[in-house]
Amino acid sequence: MRRSVILATAAALAAACSAVYVSTTASAAVACAPAWSASSVYVKDNVASRDGKNFTAKWWTQGEDPVLKSGQWDVWINNGACGGTNPSPTPTSPSASPSKSPSASPSVSPSVSPSVSPSPSTSPTTPIPGGALPKHALIGYLHASFANGAGYLKMADVPADWDIINLSFGEPTSVTSGDIRFTLCPAAECPGVETEAQFIAAIKAKRQAGKKVLLSIGGANGQVQLTTTGARDKFVSSVSAIIDKYGLDGVDVDFEGHSLSLNTGDTDFKNPTTPVIVNLISALRSLKARYGAGFVLTMAPETFFVQLGYQYYGSGPWGGQDPRAGSYLPVIHALRNDITVLHVQDYNSGSIMGLDNQYHSMGGADFHIAMTDMLLAGFPVAGNTANVFPALREDQVAFGAPSSVSAGNGYVAPAAVQQAVNCLVKGTSCGSYAPRSGTNPNFRGLMTWSINWDRFYSWEFKNSHEPFLNALP
Repeated sequence: MRRSVILATAAALAAACSAVYVSTTASAAVACAPAWSASSVYVKDNVASRDGKNFTAKWWTQGEDPVLKSGQWDVWINNGACGGTNPSPTPTSPSASPSKSPSASPSVSPSVSPSVSPSPSTSPTTPIPGGALPKHALIGYLHASFANGAGYLKMADVPADWDIINLSFGEPTSVTSGDIRFTLCPAAECPGVETEAQFIAAIKAKRQAGKKVLLSIGGANGQVQLTTTGARDKFVSSVSAIIDKYGLDGVDVDFEGHSLSLNTGDTDFKNPTTPVIVNLISALRSLKARYGAGFVLTMAPETFFVQLGYQYYGSGPWGGQDPRAGSYLPVIHALRNDITVLHVQDYNSGSIMGLDNQYHSMGGADFHIAMTDMLLAGFPVAGNTANVFPALREDQVAFGAPSSVSAGNGYVAPAAVQQAVNCLVKGTSCGSYAPRSGTNPNFRGLMTWSINWDRFYSWEFKNSHEPFLNALP
């Protein structure tokens, strides 16, 4: 997303965490492995002992106590008693997953802090009440923390047509801090801005009306790199504080720029090892566990970070490609059972190869159809037919389009957007691209940047697409 129109360039040349581990009990006669050391580095399958138990590392770790970090989503597997001793009890409450490897990208210092604050507890927070989205939803971003040419719009004045409202943006105090902050646009920048109390009351009213209000994290200016487990834990605690303060339904992940990048050698999207990837997955799982089934999770990656993975994934073992290529894929895959809606930004994009092995460019229905079909059909990653990114459920998939010519590069008129939806949902008006996914009657809907820009252009997006979506079978 953009605070102003920024044209993203995606060169034509430009993974799920490992399965859930369940602790096993070993015979007390098993010999104890060398004692765990806080200063030592452990990698996958290394074994260490602590308090009379053996533990096996699932991935790269340093400074994470096996006794405290052997929950369901944690770095250590508890193998049970060793050496015939009576071990002390292992804590049973789950905590967030730690880092898997020491560095994130060439621009990030390759270190993981040996002293990590404990993961926040998931127990004390009141679960977010559930409530179904409409079958076909209208999703938009509200400029809540800043002003631009579109003007400020109060939460109470957002029309009822919008089913998901993403508050833009929660941003970090620094790129690697994990400390996310959100504040309303200052009055000096946004004349007529509501008070915080009025904003919170308006959010409550929207939710009571069945709408979902989320914190969108990142954006073009909010680079977020969770390079350490400490940053991961700070992300969870700071985002939770915002959700609780404003009474939100969940979060939208809008990581752009250099937020996500794959380390050299991290080539399997199903088993990622790069810290910024692993820690983000862990953090989002922790938020889901904290708030329960009602927690809404959406994502708004650019095509570069998703569909480009059909051709290129990271820098690859051969080198030479952008290490950010396809880097959202492991996050999406790991959280595919938790994602409410994935709405890729079909704008500010270069040409991307579709499943027909043809390049598709912005400017018409064809681009929306081809890009969305990849998510509904699944695709081999980096051309490897043995490593296929599985299709998402129809109800998890939407696509993003600019609300107007001022909102982003790649605007198309409402008729072309609706042609794309009709093709994906009903198999009609598909033009030259035949979807591999067939018909998708449960396709979730449309996202736009932004609600503010839509108002500036007399609500063209809302007025065109909300009744159209409602009329779909």
